Amino acid sequence: MERSTEFLSNIDMVVWPRGHRRWPDAVKAQIVAETLVEGASVGAVARRYDMRANHLSEWRRMACEGKLVLPAVTEEASFAALVVREEVDAVPEPAPPLDLLCGSVHVRLDANTSAARIAEIVRALNAPS
Repeated sequence: MERSTEFLSNIDMVVWPRGHRRWPDAVKAQIVAETLVEGASVGAVARRYDMRANHLSEWRRMACEGKLVLPAVTEEASFAALVVREEVDAVPEPAPPLDLLCGSVHVRLDANTSAARIAEIVRALNAPS
């Protein structure tokens, strides 16, 4: 399926002979603003302008950093809040090993040893010799 980008010619976009495009900042800002409307997705807006979504995401990052000034939009638009936590949850300590004592025999088992295996060992330790 062939795509047509003729509709882009009225927005002062420069298309180089090899297909590279130069987007004016005002056009970038307008396209980014379209992604901020409720229900819009970056992928859908990118397809509308025959561009890659990751390229549009880069423009959104520029807008967040104040490097691209967005036009006023009629609907309230905002970026998601970023929450950074200083404290890091401690890694839980491993469960202590399980010690089985039978007379002079001491068996230390990993805490993850199954109940069936523990029962086998206890039976073996208590078996008549």
